[in-house]
Amino acid sequence: MAFPGFPRRSPRQEAPPAVPPATGDGAWRRARVAPSLAEAYRSIDVDRRSWWRKVLAFAGPGYLVAVGYMDPGNWATDLAGGAKFGYTLLSVILVSNLMAVVLQGLSSKLGIATGRDLAQACRDHYSRPVAIMHWLLAEVAIAACDLAEVIGSAIALQLLFHMPLPLGVLLTAFDVVVLLVLQHRGFRTLEALVVALIATIGVCFAFEIMLSRPSVAAVLAGFVPRREVVANPEMLYIAIGILGATVMPHNLYLHSSIVQTRRYEENADGRREAVRFAFIDSTIALSLALFVNAAILVVAGATFHRAGFTQVAEIKDAYKLLTPLLGGGASTVFALALLASGQNSTLTGTLAGQIVMEGFLNIRLRPWVRRLITRLVAIVPAVVVAILYGDSGTNALLILSQVILSLQLSFAVFPLVAFTSERAKMGEFVNSRALTLVAWTMAFVIAALNAWLLVQAVRGWLA
Repeated sequence: MAFPGFPRRSPRQEAPPAVPPATGDGAWRRARVAPSLAEAYRSIDVDRRSWWRKVLAFAGPGYLVAVGYMDPGNWATDLAGGAKFGYTLLSVILVSNLMAVVLQGLSSKLGIATGRDLAQACRDHYSRPVAIMHWLLAEVAIAACDLAEVIGSAIALQLLFHMPLPLGVLLTAFDVVVLLVLQHRGFRTLEALVVALIATIGVCFAFEIMLSRPSVAAVLAGFVPRREVVANPEMLYIAIGILGATVMPHNLYLHSSIVQTRRYEENADGRREAVRFAFIDSTIALSLALFVNAAILVVAGATFHRAGFTQVAEIKDAYKLLTPLLGGGASTVFALALLASGQNSTLTGTLAGQIVMEGFLNIRLRPWVRRLITRLVAIVPAVVVAILYGDSGTNALLILSQVILSLQLSFAVFPLVAFTSERAKMGEFVNSRALTLVAWTMAFVIAALNAWLLVQAVRGWLA
C-alpha cells in the first residue's frame, strides 16, 4: 500500500503534454477534465466593478466548508474540554483553526490553478489501484462524517420534540430531497441556506455566552498556548480529539471543487484573483467556525466547570444541565443550534460524496441516486444501533465516527500538500518554500497526533 503522496505514476502513465503553456500554467491545466458538480460548474458570475463586489461574488464556498468545522462531531470534544479544563484548551481550537485556514487555502488554490478537484488530481496522479484505495478511504470518511451528522440531528429532534431516536434518524433521509430542490434553484440558493444556518448557530451561542457570563480575561488567557496541554496526558488526549474533530478530510475534496462554481477569467490573472478572493472567503468563514467551537467550550467552561460538573462529555448531559444552571431556555437554544449544525453538515456531506465519486471514478450518477446512497450508508447503522443500544450506543457510534475521520485525514492532506508543492502541476501557483515547509510540518503533525489518538482509542476499547 502506498503512503499518500508517494509514489507517483511512472512517466509513461502520465497524461501526455499538449501545447506548451503560454502563461506558465502547469501540465494539468493543459489536459482538461470534465468537472465534478457539472450542474453548478462556473454557474455564478463574478461582478468585477469593485473590490467589495468581488468579495461578495466569491463568498459562499468557504461557508460550505466551514460547516464541517462546527458539525456535531466537534461538540462532544469541545464540551468535554470545557467542562474538565475550563478555558485552557481554547489555544488548541485556535491552532486547529489556523491549520484549517492553511489547508483549505491550498485546496481552493488546487481547484482554481489546475481545474481539478482533489479527487480528480489523485486519479490523474496515482496508478488505478492506489486511486481506488484513496477513493474507498474517502467514501468511508464521508460515511463516518454523515453518520455523526445524522446522529446529531436525531439527538436534536429528540431533545426538542421528544422524538424517538430511530424515527429522528429516518427523518434525516429527507435532507436529500431538500438538497436537490435547492440545487435546482441554483447553487447560490444552497449557499444562502448554509449561511443562514451558520448565522442561527452563531446567534444561539452568543445567547448562551450572555447567559453563562464567562470571565473575559480568563477566556483571552485561554487562547495562549500552555505547556500543560502537552504535559498532562488527559488534557493532551482531549486536545488531540479537538484537532481530529476540527480538520475534516471531506472538506478538502469539497472545497477544491466548489470554488470552480465561480465564472472567473480563464487566464493567469483571473485565476490569481480567484485564488486571492477564495482565500478571503474561506478565512472569514473559518473565523466564524472558530467562534462557534470556542463558544461551545467557553459555555461548557463557564457553566459546567465552574459548577463542578467536570465529567460532562455527552451532548444530552449538557442539554439537561444547561437550564438548571443558566435558566432562560438555555437548553432549548442549545438543541436548536445542534439541529442547525446537523442539517447544515448533511447538506455539505452529500455534496462531498458526489464530488469524490465523480472525481476518483469518473462516474456520473444522477444526483439523487448518489445522495441517496450516501445517506443510506449512514442511516442504516445509525437506526440499527439506536434500536438495539439506545442513547449509549449512538454516543459510542459518534465517537467511532471521529476516530475513522482521524484515521483517513492524512490520506487527503498528504496528496494535497504534495500536489500544490509541485511546479509541474501548479505552474506559477506552486507553493513557496516557506509555505511548503509549513504545510508539510502540519501534515506530519496531524498524522502523528491522529495516530496517537487512534492508539489511545483502541487501548480504551480493549481495556
